[in-house]
Amino acid sequence: MTPLPELPDLPFPRTEVALNTVRYVRDISAPAIFNHAVRAYFFGRFLGEEKGLRPDEDYDDELLFLGCVLHDVGLTEAGDGEQTFDLDGADLAARHLTAQGVSAERVEVVWDAVALHLTGAIALRKRPEIALMAAGTGYDIRPHGPALPAGYADRVHAALPRLGGAAALHDAIVRQALAKPHKAPVFTLPGELLRQRTGQAWPTWRELVDAEPSWGDYAPPAG
Repeated sequence: MTPLPELPDLPFPRTEVALNTVRYVRDISAPAIFNHAVRAYFFGRFLGEEKGLRPDEDYDDELLFLGCVLHDVGLTEAGDGEQTFDLDGADLAARHLTAQGVSAERVEVVWDAVALHLTGAIALRKRPEIALMAAGTGYDIRPHGPALPAGYADRVHAALPRLGGAAALHDAIVRQALAKPHKAPVFTLPGELLRQRTGQAWPTWRELVDAEPSWGDYAPPAG
């Protein structure tokens, strides 16, 4: 059995590291989240082509693929540490690639891509492997942007069914946050999803600044 369905008109890098990574992520991920991760590559590559970016000429296609496939491993049991899931995922991605013999410089690009994929505008201003990964993951959640060529989405979804991908991501993030609330700090995506689930009110800016330990910037002037 091949690591991914055959997609003759939707190529992806079939290097040893890429295929080992597909096997690894598929083994530890829920199917809906694995499919989302791989679809992000196909959508990111399309968005790059719309900007005139050519794989392996204007960006490293293997690095884009690795970043996409690994970007949500922080939502797996193997990746569930004590940080927000994007940082947990970046650290697990780095450990996996380092164990595969990938150079530190290449590992750093994937770490940045995974760690930054929730930052929107920041990731989009980074090097193409990072920007296209962030764009592709966003496009798979909500197809906002250039229209896909006729039949493109159908071919991707036939090989990698959606399986309620956005709902599965939401539930995985909230499940981690309910078990470990410190993984969902205020004003973060995990924090907002947890707030929506629990109805818990967020503190105001002043309440945050006044909470001990505090420099007392809102205290009345002395005298």
